[in-house]
Amino acid sequence: MIFRYVGDGRPYPDHGLSQREWAAIPPRQVRLDQLITTKRVLALDVLLDEDSTFYGDLFPHVVEWDDALYLEDGLHRAVRAALQQRNSIHARVHVLQPNRTVDTAGSTGADTAFGGAATRVGPWLGVSSR
Repeated sequence: MIFRYVGDGRPYPDHGLSQREWAAIPPRQVRLDQLITTKRVLALDVLLDEDSTFYGDLFPHVVEWDDALYLEDGLHRAVRAALQQRNSIHARVHVLQPNRTVDTAGSTGADTAFGGAATRVGPWLGVSSR
C-alpha cells in the first residue's frame, strides 16, 4: 500500500491559503502511508515529464484535518517518491481545525489511529486502500 486511502475531492472546509501563505509553512517529513489523496487520477504524462516538478512549490501541500492527513497538491511528487522506494516525503502541512486554522511543524497525524475519523470520512472515501 502506498497511501492510506485514495480519495476523490476535499472533505475538509476551504482553507483559503494563497501560494505565498503555503510557502511560509516550513516543510516536514510525512509518511506516504499516512496520506489520503484528494485526487483519484494522475496523468501519466505529468508523472513522467521531467519539468513537472520544475514549476510551482517544491514541496507537496498536505492538510491535516479531523486527525487525518490529506494530500491536496503534489500527488505526482508523492508517486515519484514511492517509485523510488521512499516511504516518506517532505511536505508543507497546514493544520485545519474547526472554526480556526493553525500551522505547525510539530504535530503529526501519523501518530493518530484512524479509528473515529474513519466513520466520519468513510462515506466520502468510497475507494478501497488498494
